Amino acid sequence: MTLQWTAVAFFLYAEIAVNLILCIPFISAKRWRLVFSLRIWNWLSPYWNKCFFTMIMVLVVLFLDAVREVQKYSGPEPMQDAKVNPNVYDHIHMKLFRAQRNLYISGFSLFLWLIMRRVVTLLDQVAATLEDRSDLQARMDDGVKIAKQQQDDNLMLKQALLDEKKAMSAENQQLKLEAEKLAKHMKAAEEAVSRSRVELEAMKRQAKGLAQEYDRLLKEHHQLQNLQSAADKKDQ
Repeated sequence: MTLQWTAVAFFLYAEIAVNLILCIPFISAKRWRLVFSLRIWNWLSPYWNKCFFTMIMVLVVLFLDAVREVQKYSGPEPMQDAKVNPNVYDHIHMKLFRAQRNLYISGFSLFLWLIMRRVVTLLDQVAATLEDRSDLQARMDDGVKIAKQQQDDNLMLKQALLDEKKAMSAENQQLKLEAEKLAKHMKAAEEAVSRSRVELEAMKRQAKGLAQEYDRLLKEHHQLQNLQSAADKKDQ
């Protein structure tokens, strides 16, 4: 195996190991996000896309080269030469095996490279979704607490209004009773005033009668005095 394909094989093994580590079930997405948030990744983030696309280009070139080698050693011309010379047949099959091996190595490396990026992206999205869900759950819990508190406040307010209504009803009942008493007193006072007016009118009529009787008696007295004076003059 040449140096380049040895490097690609080690790169494939590294990708397999990284993907297996990323798929470990007991490591949560939040922990992976903490790992991805380290300063070293922030420092490498400007070069990450360039490195990613560069590796894709290298792996695609190697994959196409492996495809070309497979087609080269699986064509009709090498097989015709192999039929002529048995040693050439073994050599061609060895070359074809190596070309197929290189094809698989480069193809799986390219595939796992894309898978690894996708897994990292999904882990980051899952962690962000879990954090958003945690924040949303906390907000929902706060909303439930606030709603419960408001419900309790409403119940207390309703109870206070009910008590106040009862108190106002009792006070209104008492005021009603007092108003009825005052109405009775006013009615008694009006009746007393009416009686006083009737008595006053009677007293006025009586006083008027007495005055008329006094005037009549006074006239009679004057008449009697005049008669007596006339009789005295006659006697003289």
